[in-house]
Amino acid sequence: MGYQSDLVHGHVEKRLVFIDTLRLAAVVFVIVHHAAQAYGPTGGFWPVHDRAQSDWFTPFYTANAAFGMGLMFLLAGYFVPPSYDRKGARRFLMGRWRRIGIPLATFVLLVHLPVVYLVEGAPQSQLFFTGLYERGWQPIYLHLWFVAHLLLYCLAYVALRQTSGSLGRARKLPLPGHAAIASFIAALALVTWFVRVWYPVDKWVPFLLIMPAELAHVPQYMAFFAVGALAYHGDWFRRMSTTDGLIWLAVGVIASGGIYVAFGFGWWKMAPGGLGLESLMRSSWETVIAVGASTGLIIAFRELFDRPNHLLRVMAEASFGAYILHPAIVVALQAAIADLTMAAFVKFVYVSLLGTAGAFAVAHLARQLPGIRAVLGATSHGETSSVSWWS
Repeated sequence: MGYQSDLVHGHVEKRLVFIDTLRLAAVVFVIVHHAAQAYGPTGGFWPVHDRAQSDWFTPFYTANAAFGMGLMFLLAGYFVPPSYDRKGARRFLMGRWRRIGIPLATFVLLVHLPVVYLVEGAPQSQLFFTGLYERGWQPIYLHLWFVAHLLLYCLAYVALRQTSGSLGRARKLPLPGHAAIASFIAALALVTWFVRVWYPVDKWVPFLLIMPAELAHVPQYMAFFAVGALAYHGDWFRRMSTTDGLIWLAVGVIASGGIYVAFGFGWWKMAPGGLGLESLMRSSWETVIAVGASTGLIIAFRELFDRPNHLLRVMAEASFGAYILHPAIVVALQAAIADLTMAAFVKFVYVSLLGTAGAFAVAHLARQLPGIRAVLGATSHGETSSVSWWS
């Protein structure tokens, strides 16, 4: 990280430090989200279920899930066009495979698969793999579904660039105004609602037969990745005014707070799927949070964190390793304090702080070992890019 010379939009400019910092924050969001999984009604599977429970984690899960992963896809999409332009299709795909494909294959096939088989393996391997397929392969991908989707979206981008010459020539796209952003929210909310008629929240399926997908959120992930690529061509992250960014941050914060208010007053009538009004409300509410919070955080971080910082650089370099390794650390901490008599929120704070610190510390130390570096998506020691797995 830091101020490096990168050729963007035809001229040399400093590296966007605030984006590196926001990507680091996005990984922390994921760790904190998983730290809460043992202490409330998750709606899905988590290996630790603590006796200390709080229903207040329900709005937390909903608000956090509404924008956290979408933000990661948005930021990842931003760095795909310059990486493709710099390397070309072949070198770009080889780099994607080396930095995220090898870690994905290693953990899914050599770590998660054997563990799952030992824990719940069937007498007949065919039945075991059939069961995994019916659950969308999610037990062996776990949180690495994000990496699989990122690899897929990069492949799709390359295919578009190879078939559409105009896409690569796009420069300085107009900055979207409030009306355009609101229209995007409306369109994405309707598409999300339509998909959730058949695929409600927390329903995982084998996407393209080989990777897990919670299709209820896939429209957002795909759209945000595409918007990230367009944002690069339009230089939107730097051109948007501070005032406009703060307006959308306020929209995202108010919408997120509204979920807590609705839950606290018993107005929680939003459904995870179906044709009803409750499903449309949830799809719309989540989309407002996702767009508002993501847009606002980008501008807020631009104003607050666009300067080099040694600690943030070190943490950013370890961010992919922290993302890969954090579930084992979080689950171990949750299990270690499961028998202690403490409030659910106190345990959540404890696991969040120690889990985040532990994940980044272990990832940083693991990156120093040559044999582990490739598994964690790191390149040679001469590589200075803080988050090479994104670009």
